[in-house]
Amino acid sequence: MHPCKGSGKDHSRRDDWLSGAAIEPMKLAGNEAVADLIDRCFAHSGFNGRRLAEGAQLFARMIDDNATIALTVAGAMTPIGMGGAINSLIERGFVDFIIATGANLYHDLHLAYNFPMVQGSPDVDDNALADDGVARIYDVFIGEKDTLMATDDVVLELLAGFDLSQPFSTAQLHHHLGKGVLQKSPRPSASLVATAAKYDVPVYTSSPGDSSIGMNLIVPHLFDKPVMLNPILDVIETAAIVRDADKNGVVEIGGGSPKNFYLQTQPTLHQILMDPSKGGHDYFLQLTTDAPHWGGLSGATPGEARSWGKVKDAFVNNVVVYSCASITFPLIAQYALSRCKPRAPRRLFTRIDAITESLRQAAGSTRKPATTAGTC
Repeated sequence: MHPCKGSGKDHSRRDDWLSGAAIEPMKLAGNEAVADLIDRCFAHSGFNGRRLAEGAQLFARMIDDNATIALTVAGAMTPIGMGGAINSLIERGFVDFIIATGANLYHDLHLAYNFPMVQGSPDVDDNALADDGVARIYDVFIGEKDTLMATDDVVLELLAGFDLSQPFSTAQLHHHLGKGVLQKSPRPSASLVATAAKYDVPVYTSSPGDSSIGMNLIVPHLFDKPVMLNPILDVIETAAIVRDADKNGVVEIGGGSPKNFYLQTQPTLHQILMDPSKGGHDYFLQLTTDAPHWGGLSGATPGEARSWGKVKDAFVNNVVVYSCASITFPLIAQYALSRCKPRAPRRLFTRIDAITESLRQAAGSTRKPATTAGTC
């Protein structure tokens, strides 16, 4: 006989295990609104339906807690129109800064200029597409000349007036592009780059050379003056934003470089600069289809991130929804728009210089500058 069998302690533990809410058949009637469906149906179910509800409620908590909220964007989100949902969150004050792949920002520009990006099919002869000058992103078709090359011309036009010869961050670059889109495009409200500039939301790219925006920068670099894009400024500015916040939270669409670029702000502070102000991010929500055991989840689970000091707790205020973000992100965004009161925009872009200087001064007392040994 097992030594614990029949003991009061074992019975008490069994009661604890079975103390959760009972599973009941979903009642869809009366829950036609997205937020009600999430709170009253998904939240009382299981698997990733329940994770979706937990993620939506977590996003609402970080908004209501007045956290400084980052949105990281990997994958091909703007080519399927997801920028519209992001714009709505920016306008309500629910996104304070963004870290995205350059491709998402480049494809975002097509929409502001009405360059065609249309529904297609994944079941197609790609040789025929290439011969006819059409590029494919799964089931989205994009014309080479009338969209891609036309957008290249727009990028180079928008760069006019921006001093590329002085060191600049990607946030400065994208803010300039966004201001140009606001002034010159026929449909600026369709662009998240333009909306972010309008609300002074800094937009960073963790791999600035890995997109058509970075590719276009080679033109002035080759034929005018060297382009002084400095990714180290991005590292400094994002760390400064996190240090300046009372609470920090993030919504991660996919993983990739943007995910880790945001999470690394905490080790930058406590490991590199020895800053005592932070002990990990307060809120973490990721929407992903990847799995940690392949080693490619970009910072992996919140528990693993906790071991690096990237999140505050391995279990509390952390949710990973394992499902396609093309489904889950619009639902979670709509939930927040329905349940949360608007917040005043933080307009962090206007404060970058001040909070960066605050970081530099604090680091001066905790981290001595590196010195190089003299030579004989």
